[in-house]
This record gives sequence, structure tokens and C-alpha cells, in this order.
Amino acid sequence: MSDSDADASALSETRSPGRVSSLNPNLDPSPPRRRSPDGVDAYVEKIRDGDRAALSRAITLIESTRAEHQATAREILHACLAHRSASIRVGITGVPGVGKSTFIERLGTQLVDEGHRLAVLAIDPSSERTKGSILGDKTRMGALTQREDVFIRPSPTAGSLGGVARKTRETILLCEAAGYDTIFVETVGVGQSETTVHSMVDFFLLLALAGAGDELQGIKRGIVEMADAIAINKADGENKRAAEQAKQEYERALHLFPAPETGWEPPVLTCSARTGEGVSAVWDAVVDFEEQMKAAGHFQEKRSEQARYWMYQTIEHRLKQDFFASDAVQSRIDEIEAKVRDGRLSSFVAAEQLLDAYRRGGRADSASASGSSAQ
Repeated sequence: MSDSDADASALSETRSPGRVSSLNPNLDPSPPRRRSPDGVDAYVEKIRDGDRAALSRAITLIESTRAEHQATAREILHACLAHRSASIRVGITGVPGVGKSTFIERLGTQLVDEGHRLAVLAIDPSSERTKGSILGDKTRMGALTQREDVFIRPSPTAGSLGGVARKTRETILLCEAAGYDTIFVETVGVGQSETTVHSMVDFFLLLALAGAGDELQGIKRGIVEMADAIAINKADGENKRAAEQAKQEYERALHLFPAPETGWEPPVLTCSARTGEGVSAVWDAVVDFEEQMKAAGHFQEKRSEQARYWMYQTIEHRLKQDFFASDAVQSRIDEIEAKVRDGRLSSFVAAEQLLDAYRRGGRADSASASGSSAQ
């Protein structure tokens, strides 16, 4: 047989024999279709039904930088607004090593046992070199992740300012639509993340350690002023005495700050996340705070002000995105930046030139769009 004959024979052997009857007569013979992505209505329905996989996918859309994903996420979020459950949002912060994850697992288990549904949004610091998560909150809260009424979402910061994922607030709203009545937001515990988290929660809890040293005072002062309660953790064994002393020091420090306008006096407590001692008392403080704030009308007032704040924050973010994405800005930014670096142009004049380019570019885009629509 010649090479050409062999090739032809091989081709004839591999040619499709046509449709073959299935061994299973009930099997649909049509080729499988690719699964289309869930629509907005399907997402909302599944989220309302407590589908954690659908909730996770929706949060991934929120965190995505792709324009089509962001558009879908906005639709899902808007549709979910009317279905949010009543909740308490608690921010939990403290220096690394204070035991935040252990505390959350201990308190979270207790709350779930009492019938609550808990969502934990853990801000996970990311490696500056690899941008990967460092702490791995799901591994640090192993027992809690096994509970059916618990949803844990680590959010890598990827080096973002303050260590807070930009979409955490939207994630909170989705979790409330999924029926979670208790939302914990755990912060990295350093930098400006506390200020950002404080602007999206109802109650701000500071976990502290006894004998942490004066080197942390610069971090703690601003946080202490924001705290609605302070809990000295690891108050067990030989640390009990030191914890009581630290409690007195914090109480004295709080008396030096102006009294909150709400009339709430932040309590200072001691607890041990390891043994569970005092953890219930911390939650009692949260409940007391919620009842007092709602009775005085401060609870909803604070949430309304937070919603307003995040509207303006979103505007600033979108304007910044649009500015740097502008063709007019991109065409001049390297040249102007080089002049600033060389000292030929001041930073302020350079900024005005780029802003002027952005504004003129925006008018040109509008005129172009108007002309094309007229045609």
C-alpha cells in the first residue's frame, strides 16, 4: 500500500460514523449546550433562598473590574435592596495577634446556636509581592465554616489603601438580602482600615491586649475614640490580673474623650476567646447598644448618613476611574509627568492641565456621540 493510500485509509477510519443510538433510550440525543450565566432575576431569587454559592458568585461580580460584571452587579444589588433583612453590623478590629478570628469563631458559634444567621466578611491582608491572601480566614475559623447558617467571605486587600476591599459595603447589602441578620466585618487592624469599616457598621468593637506597650498608642488613640466597646482579650490564666489593669487604664482614657452625642458610654470589658469567659458579656453590650440607639432614633440616622457618605465615595472613585481612562488624559499624562519630575512644571499646574485635558476630552466625546446619534 502506498503512503497516499495509507493516509486515505486512516482518514476513512476516523471519519464520523454519524449519529449512534444511545445505550440509554431516555437520554436526550441532542448535543449538550453550554450553560448560560445566571440572569439578574435568577441571582436575586437564589440569594433570597439562601444559596451561598449564588451569593459568592454575586460578590465576585461586585469585586470584578470588568465593566459587564460591574453592570450586572449593580442590577443585582439594586434588585436586592427591597429584600434586605433587619440586621446588626459589627466591625471588629484590633492589632494583629489580638485574637480576632478566635473571638469571632467563639462568639459566632454561640450566636448560631441561638438561632442567628451570621455572615463574616474578613478583610485578608494580601502579600505585596504576590497579591495573594496571607492569613486565610476560612482556615482560621474551621469550626465556624462547617455551620449551615454561616457565610464567610475573605476579601484580599491586594495592597489597597487602608486594607479594606472597596466593595465590602455592597457585600453587606447582599448578605442582608440573603437573610443574614448578623454581619461581622473583621479588619486587618492597622492603618486606615478602621476608619473605613467604622463608616459601614452599626457597632465598632475594639479588641485589645494587656501590656501591649506604648509603641501601639499611636495606632490605638484614634481607634479608641471610634470604639463603641473595648474588650481586653486573652484575659485568662496569668493574664487575668494584667487584663483587669488594662481595663482600668482604658476606662480612664475614655473619660478624657468628649462624651458621644448619642449618649452611649462605651464599656470596657475583659474576655477570653480561648475559654469563652466574658464573650457573652461583649455581645450583651452590642444588644444594649442597638436597643438604646433605636429607641433614640440614632440607629437609622447613622445608617442614612453612612449611605450618603458611600454615595459620594462612589462618585469620587468613578470620577477617578474615568479620568485615568480618558484618551485625552492618556495622551498627555506621560509628557506632563516628566515635566513635573524634572521640575519644569509644578504639581498643581500639571494637575490643572490634565484636568483641563479631561474636561475638553469629555466635551469632544459628548459632541461626537451627539453627532453620531443625529445621523
